[in-house]
Amino acid sequence: MGNLNHDDPYLWLEDVSGEAALAWVAERNAETAGAVTEGDAFGALKTRLREVLDASDRIPYTVRRGEHLYNFWRDANHLRGVWRRTTLEQYRQDDPEWEVLLDVDALADAEGEKWVWDGARVRRPEYDRALVRLSCDGGDAVVVREFDLGTREFVDGGFRLPEAKTRIGWVDDDTVFVGTDLGPGSLTDSGYPRTVRRWRRGTPVEDATLVYEADRADVAAWGYRDTTPGFEREFVGRSLDFFHSETYLLRPDGTRVRIDVPDDASAYAHRQYLIVTLKSAWLGQPTGSLLAFDFDAFLAGDRTPDVLFTPDPRTALAGHTWTRNHLLLETMRDVSTHIEVLTPAPDGGGWTREPLVGVPALSAVSVVDTDPDVSDEYFLDVSGFLQPSTLHHGRIGAGSEVLKQAPHHFDPTGLTVDQHFATSRDGTRVPYFVVGPDRATAPGPGPTLLYGYGGFEVSLTPFYGGVTGRAWLERGGTYVIANIRGGGEYGPDWHQAALGAERPRAFEDFAAVAEDLVARGITTPAMLGAKGGSNGGLLMGAMLTRHPELFGAIVAQVPLLDMTRFHKLLAGASWIAEYGDPDDEADRPHLLALSPYHRLAADRDYPPVLLMTSTRDDRVHPGHARKTAARLRELGHRVLFHENTGGGHAGAGDNEQAAHNSALVHTYLWQQLTGAGAEVGGGAEAGSVSEATTIPGPLTATPTAAPAAPSGTGS
Repeated sequence: MGNLNHDDPYLWLEDVSGEAALAWVAERNAETAGAVTEGDAFGALKTRLREVLDASDRIPYTVRRGEHLYNFWRDANHLRGVWRRTTLEQYRQDDPEWEVLLDVDALADAEGEKWVWDGARVRRPEYDRALVRLSCDGGDAVVVREFDLGTREFVDGGFRLPEAKTRIGWVDDDTVFVGTDLGPGSLTDSGYPRTVRRWRRGTPVEDATLVYEADRADVAAWGYRDTTPGFEREFVGRSLDFFHSETYLLRPDGTRVRIDVPDDASAYAHRQYLIVTLKSAWLGQPTGSLLAFDFDAFLAGDRTPDVLFTPDPRTALAGHTWTRNHLLLETMRDVSTHIEVLTPAPDGGGWTREPLVGVPALSAVSVVDTDPDVSDEYFLDVSGFLQPSTLHHGRIGAGSEVLKQAPHHFDPTGLTVDQHFATSRDGTRVPYFVVGPDRATAPGPGPTLLYGYGGFEVSLTPFYGGVTGRAWLERGGTYVIANIRGGGEYGPDWHQAALGAERPRAFEDFAAVAEDLVARGITTPAMLGAKGGSNGGLLMGAMLTRHPELFGAIVAQVPLLDMTRFHKLLAGASWIAEYGDPDDEADRPHLLALSPYHRLAADRDYPPVLLMTSTRDDRVHPGHARKTAARLRELGHRVLFHENTGGGHAGAGDNEQAAHNSALVHTYLWQQLTGAGAEVGGGAEAGSVSEATTIPGPLTATPTAAPAAPSGTGS
């Protein structure tokens, strides 16, 4: 393994801001722009996608804090966005009056920084101060500043921290729990805070009292205070890896009491209850169950649970949310959402349940917000692939009203949604959704885009995508989502089936869906494209190197591709529990076999590929995409590369960048799958650059729980 890294001729491309590396990036970006973005068609598509992202008639989703509903909003006039609030009475109006709290564009202009909003922790129950988090150009690292919601200004002499992967939350008016970069020894090997400190207002953070400390090999330490009236408690803990953690109740005298649940379970306290989600069997209950205990009785040794949910082979827990007196339970049956209302008996005699009516099939239904300290209010979002979101507001037992209805951003005429099941190599039944022209009237196979992720127990559920609709569906394309193993569509077992050395099961599932699409006559290999990002980028690398014959083109965004060095780059060490440890002799063989970067060969016939990343991605290192592009060029294969200089792991820090990236992806794929574009990429890397360049777990309810997976992105 050491020799593999030593012999890697492209290690210099891991120098994120190195002069030679950035010169190489600029050359590749220019090539991609020339091949894809020139001409009126690209500009017209980008404009139409920007219209979707900037649309003023989008639903402004909110979070209730006291009497106000808070929202973060971007549009054509607010590129970086505004943090604002209104009342429910105003929110019911078509054009609510908003109180702007912080204009991020104005702040960025005043300070000369490319600030990107990363949320705020508002102090409860007063809702008068906030700990605002701002990222420089979209990275995971943030600066923290205390903000006064009354004066709408940052607090002079308030809590303030420089850029770091900080975890911070209120304890009381003058105290916070904080974990941040305090120099050598303060971070884990994964780059996250290793300590939890109690920081008093007006004192240096370096002098904050140490409350809890994790090991360097752990992923992160965290702490938070539950401010629920009558149930105020403090918790600390550590994420041992991405899926295992330890949680402790922190007593007033500073002693800790372990919440004695399996370390792969998710657990948190809510009022008098301890709620536990199982990732393995425990107390006679199967993996994927949701259990409730009396919190004090549990600490005293009672292990008698109320079983709130038990999975079956087709049904998994999707989530749960509290109101003041009820629990809203979200489940998925074959990736279709169902919601039940669970109510604890006042005398502790078990729970009753009834369905929340009005949830359509093949749709995504999610609880957007509740107010669990105060009422049984809920905000519920219902959408589907061809159905724009409808936002409902209701109170359990008192009915609901439609608050907001999003408009159509593309014409759904002639489009249908179907769910099919492919059979994977080992006989596993793999669901997938097909959105596209009605097969009863379609003339034959057509350009099809297959999307997948398959990792970290992330579920891909139906959604309305205005960008996908305009960029792909409106011009006759078919869009497909594969619910492969590694995800969470059927609970923890579905995820665990593709962990570590078993990761190829996810690849086989995706390939089976691709083959099934061809067998059904929906597309052909030449007209089938594949797209995935982050961990999904690893999936794309696997398709490129394992099943190139199945695809006409592939796009990998912010991808993970070098599986021999991922643990040494940025947050990569935190994903060892998902993939394995390259430094462990037992894991090295399967990681080398998984690594797309190391599977590339000159004598294979690969489909054309577009690799996209961000210089400011401080989660998945841009070196993965850079090195793979360079290697493909060296071997003479067709490859284009685009690196956005900002945007972080999301790849875009504002709507302009997001529209550009989406137009780039869909234009490239349409060119390749329909023969509408020129031959692109490939060529003369030959191990060098151009002549002009010189080579040189937490508690699931807490804001300070596990670090971010490679995937992903509040008010």
